Amino acid sequence: MELLMSLLVGILFTVGTYMILTKSILRVVLGLILMSHGAHLLLLTMARLKQGAPPLLGEAAAAYADPLPQALILTAIVISFGVTAFLLVLSYRTYKEHKTDDLEQLRGSDDE
Repeated sequence: MELLMSLLVGILFTVGTYMILTKSILRVVLGLILMSHGAHLLLLTMARLKQGAPPLLGEAAAAYADPLPQALILTAIVISFGVTAFLLVLSYRTYKEHKTDDLEQLRGSDDE
């Protein structure tokens, strides 16, 4: 299962990097979203995918699941949601002001 997750993380990072290198602002934001999802899966895979009972006191179980990677991923999801919302609003505002989402046109020319 770790091999499949590692391949999925690689695909998400590859597609995210490709989308970041395009000229459209919306594709750049979508590429960042894909890369953040890849980072979440990477954290989950690095913690080893294992099954077990929740770490509660007084409960007898053969194996316990580590709650730290789940807490880190939950925190990362909340932070990436906030960053994504900010980037979407920023790109929308840029489009409304400049009437384009092409990064080459937004950069301007050297004569200006």
